[in-house]
Amino acid sequence: MPDLTGTVTIVTGGNAGLGKETCRLLLSKNAKVYMAARSEAKAKAAMDEIKKSTGKSNIHFLQLDLADLASVRKAAETFIAKEQQLHILFNNGGTMFSPVDQRTKQGYDGEWGVNLLGPWFFTRLLLPVLTVTAKTAPKGKVRVVHNSSNAEGSWAPPEGIVWESLGTDEKAHKVQEALGDMKRYGQSKLGNLLFSNELARRYADAGIVSIVVHPGAIRTELQRHTPFVLKMIMRTFILYPLKFGVITQLYAGTSEEPPP
Repeated sequence: MPDLTGTVTIVTGGNAGLGKETCRLLLSKNAKVYMAARSEAKAKAAMDEIKKSTGKSNIHFLQLDLADLASVRKAAETFIAKEQQLHILFNNGGTMFSPVDQRTKQGYDGEWGVNLLGPWFFTRLLLPVLTVTAKTAPKGKVRVVHNSSNAEGSWAPPEGIVWESLGTDEKAHKVQEALGDMKRYGQSKLGNLLFSNELARRYADAGIVSIVVHPGAIRTELQRHTPFVLKMIMRTFILYPLKFGVITQLYAGTSEEPPP
């Protein structure tokens, strides 16, 4: 990773797993880091540990609950009130196999809401500051990195996005139940891919690079809703240590190679 002095970054879901390690390595390279997370207590504990391990202190808490669009708006407004620039946004936060009745504050499917709708809204609100930053930053240095999964191809419904499942009424809830956990998750990851591609198409001329990545099969808290037996099988035989997964999004966000 290059030296990131003067680079302002946000990492959603930054208090644990891939997000925490991303924050640690960004800070170690002198970036200014905003750890966006739902729990202030957990975030502060994570920040204290990161400060101790890196010997650096330019890391800050940003209250963000991706399952509540009002919280998302407030987080963006709080950031914009403090900063005039944003160089890298890591849309890292997410969930996997959340219970079908665990919906967002506004009543949307939890997988769709946390994995796509919340990050989409957050990014949309931050586009003005990203665009302004891109006007003076070196070409290709303003980036939005979306942490997705290869589940967008293997687990998403074969017909793609099931639009009938995206509402907040009882009919939509029944469609969500019929889809099941794997398809609900895969659909949200397909949404990440489509969103990243469209963001790249619309804002390339404004100097914003949008990249979607698959971190690999990694042991993180993302599997907290996975059934116990399946979780043990995955962690023992399938999933790789955390340190391998963080490489992907850090490379996408900070590589000095010119983006495609």
